[in-house]
This record gives sequence, C-alpha cells and structure tokens, in this order.
Amino acid sequence: MIQKIFKILSIILLLGSILGKSLAQPAEGKGADNMLSNKKILMVIASEDYRDEELNLPKKKFEENGAKVTVASNKLGEARGMLGGKIKVDVLISSITSKDFDAIVVVGGIGSSKYLWKNKDLLKIVNDFFKEGKVIGAICLSPVVLARAGVLNGKKATVFKTPETIEELKNGKAEFVNKDVVVSDKIVTGNGPDAAQKFADEIIKLLK
Repeated sequence: MIQKIFKILSIILLLGSILGKSLAQPAEGKGADNMLSNKKILMVIASEDYRDEELNLPKKKFEENGAKVTVASNKLGEARGMLGGKIKVDVLISSITSKDFDAIVVVGGIGSSKYLWKNKDLLKIVNDFFKEGKVIGAICLSPVVLARAGVLNGKKATVFKTPETIEELKNGKAEFVNKDVVVSDKIVTGNGPDAAQKFADEIIKLLK
C-alpha cells in the first residue's frame, strides 16, 4: 500500500519538476555568514528508492550554510533515488560513530521501510545521538525509524500519513501531529518531499 501511494506521489512531483518546480530550490542568499561552518551533519539514505528531494534540498541548504555533510547508507557504492537521482555513499551505517557528528538526518522514500526501519545499527545510532542531546531529523517514512529507536516517547512528531506509519508512531509513544514539519525539543520531523525546505530550515535553526 505504501509503495502504491509513493508511486502516485512520485509521478505528480516529477511532472511538477518538469514544469519548473525545481526539486532543489535555491536557499535565500548564499548561506549568509556560514552559520554552520563548524558543524558536521550525517544524512542517512536507503541504498535504493530514497526520496530525491528529501536528500538534495536539505543537503544543499546545509552545505550553503557551511556544514560538512556525510551521506551514509546500508550499502557502499552508488545509491539510487525514487526519481532517478544517484549519489555516492560516503560511509556504511554500521561504521558510524555518533561522536563524529552534530546532527543526524534520516531521509525518506519507499526504500526507508525496506532498508532503514529494521536496521539495528541505525536504531542504535539514533539512540546514541538522542542520549548525547544532538539534533535528530527524519522526514517522510523515516520518522518510523525514530519511533522504533525509542526517541519519540512523549514527543510530538509527524510522518507521511498511512495507517501503518501512524500505528508505528503510536507504538513508539509519540503524539502524531498532522503538520508538514514538527519540532519537539531537538527532534525535527517532516511529512514528505513538499516539506523538505521547511524541514531543513528548522534543523539549521537548531544547529546555529
């Protein structure tokens, strides 16, 4: 069911991009003042079918603000997005140490449910970031990762809305909020690709 919903959404957004709705809108200014020049951000994607916009737009904004971005996945090599994008993976999820980064951002897409939801290494790493009081972000289907990691207990959060994802947040003792982006302490969640811009902005605010 989730895959069917995403395929429909992908077609709609792809048509939108052809008509000029860019998948990665330029950030305001040039990342004025390099606000994140001393920050290191880890972005986690599925090796197949990550959501292109949810990686590309925040990554671009983070880098324009001076942050160093590292891309991690469940496999090394080249990861493939739902809309055909490709990116070289820098590190394996299993080799990540939370102390090396200031924030972790888990990208969505249908690949998240297949490769990230049950990834024990990722769940542990997210929990490590939480214990260290660092910024944690997840968008689209990936707030489920946070719920399964146990870091949404008592927190407000959003997610790409399906019966399964809502149940996952409930099981993680989170309070689902039907908004594009929700900030709860140092945790930022977004509900899909249309929220990628605001999602990135909220993470940048927390890292300033």
